[in-house]
Amino acid sequence: MSKKKPKSKVFDGQLFKRLLKYIKPYSGFFVLALTTVLGLAIFGALRPRVLQLAIDQNIEQKFEPGFLNYILAMLVLLILEVTCNLLFIYYASWLGQSVVRDIRIKLFNHILAFKMKYFDNSSVGVLITRSVTDMERIADIFGEGLFMIFSDILKMSVVGGVMFYMNWRLSLIVFFTLPIVLIATKIFQKYMKKAFEDVRTEVSNLNSFVQERITGMKIVQIFARESIESENFRAINERHKKGWIKTVWYNSVFFPIADLLSSVTLGAVIWLGGLNTILEQTASIGDLTAFIMMVPMMFRPLNQIANKFNTLQMGMVAADRVFKVLDTTSNIEDHGDGILENIKGNIEFKNVKFSYVDNEPVLKGVSFKVNAGETIAIVGSTGAGKSTIINLLNRLYDINFGNITIDSKDIKSITVKNLRQNIAVVLQDVFLFADTILNNITLKNPAITQDQVEAAAKDIGIHDFIMSLPNGYNYNVKERGVMLSSGQRQLISFLRAYVVNPKILILDEATASIDSYAEQLIQKATQKITQGRTSIVIAHRLATIQNADMIIVLEAGEIVEKGTHKDLLKTKNGPYRNLYDAQFMTKNS
Repeated sequence: MSKKKPKSKVFDGQLFKRLLKYIKPYSGFFVLALTTVLGLAIFGALRPRVLQLAIDQNIEQKFEPGFLNYILAMLVLLILEVTCNLLFIYYASWLGQSVVRDIRIKLFNHILAFKMKYFDNSSVGVLITRSVTDMERIADIFGEGLFMIFSDILKMSVVGGVMFYMNWRLSLIVFFTLPIVLIATKIFQKYMKKAFEDVRTEVSNLNSFVQERITGMKIVQIFARESIESENFRAINERHKKGWIKTVWYNSVFFPIADLLSSVTLGAVIWLGGLNTILEQTASIGDLTAFIMMVPMMFRPLNQIANKFNTLQMGMVAADRVFKVLDTTSNIEDHGDGILENIKGNIEFKNVKFSYVDNEPVLKGVSFKVNAGETIAIVGSTGAGKSTIINLLNRLYDINFGNITIDSKDIKSITVKNLRQNIAVVLQDVFLFADTILNNITLKNPAITQDQVEAAAKDIGIHDFIMSLPNGYNYNVKERGVMLSSGQRQLISFLRAYVVNPKILILDEATASIDSYAEQLIQKATQKITQGRTSIVIAHRLATIQNADMIIVLEAGEIVEKGTHKDLLKTKNGPYRNLYDAQFMTKNS
């Protein structure tokens, strides 16, 4: 029997209560905003009452004394109402942006600590939507939703009380139609919440699609997929439009009905109030005039409540999505309190087993040891598990079984930050930020000076290359380093690793897919930066690892051979010998 999908709440009290916790640091401003809301309700409701007194006691009686006082009172009330409105708008918006800033910082820091597995299974576009667009919707809860609704309810209550006090007979006409509008509002809110959830889903899909296609624009154009992607985008955009059209439809039904009821009520007040004034004298001209002012003051807030409740609903939907990311427990367990001091660089893998997906093992009991200062190379076909080894050493993922140690310390007993500070990695796919070469090398670490960077660049032989670029170290490489070739980006990544003076160095296929000139520079850089430190080199090009102290051959997640280049070549039909012959026969043919 299939489980029924739980009904969506019109208003989630628990979610709202959780959101209000972020207001605590700003409780003073919260109280100030509520005070201005109270002032708006009181001053706004008093103006019709003062007008009623002025008409009944002065205008209708043609009695001049005291009339000016009523006019001045109305002016003072108007100024106070405007002042409260100004303060309310400013402090409500300020409070919303302050709360959102705190949540956004918390969200970003939470995302920074996620395992790589989370990013493997998540859309970048969705995370961007959560961090940017959804945050602005949360800010609207305070700036345009919560306080506005409270203000409107309070204004309606105060105006209703004043109306009943002035003339209970006329007020009954207004109170008779209010339940009808309230019922319509409740139904409207229910459907709008579902519509807004659909809209937020389609916004996330739209962001994800656009982000991926812009990032992969080269592939789109190379394979002439412009028309196909355009059609895909058209379909997603159509769903997004339909989501918004649904909200427009609900608005187009509700608000005309609310306006109609308001107009009918106002007409009834004028008709019955006028008859009472003329025939029965149970209402005065001042009463009738005040009620004509107050009926819109009763119905306009009611319409605004529905409108602002839409804003509140969108904010609540956005908050729910953001909190789901915050509640995601995909962080690397950083329970270690140890640090690596005077690190030597001895590394050992003991029967390590790991799988990205359950029941699909990638490493099947891998064991090896690297002595301090040694360089080992790991080779094997694609998917053998080479890159997985360095991911596990950096704790980008946690092993399923076994043990990994550095200087006999389990890496889980070491803080993640300290562990990664002692390991430098040069990846095949180099990522550069849209910034200067200097900032991409130092990653804005204030402890690394430009003089140190230049000295390191000269050590590994790439200073001249950098200085040949416009503005040298201040050359902006643009997004993902598109202003540089793949070989140039690789050289920058070598310098980025070398300048931090790591005790352990990892080169993940750092010479793949580059030109011969860049390869010569990189080989020179490799010899320099691996000197005197423990190094793990993953490579397809066997010519670059022939001097390694040990070569490990991986096949399907298992070590099938170990040894030096010369020793492994002696084994006829051995895995390494076959790889070597295949590469060099292809090269020589």
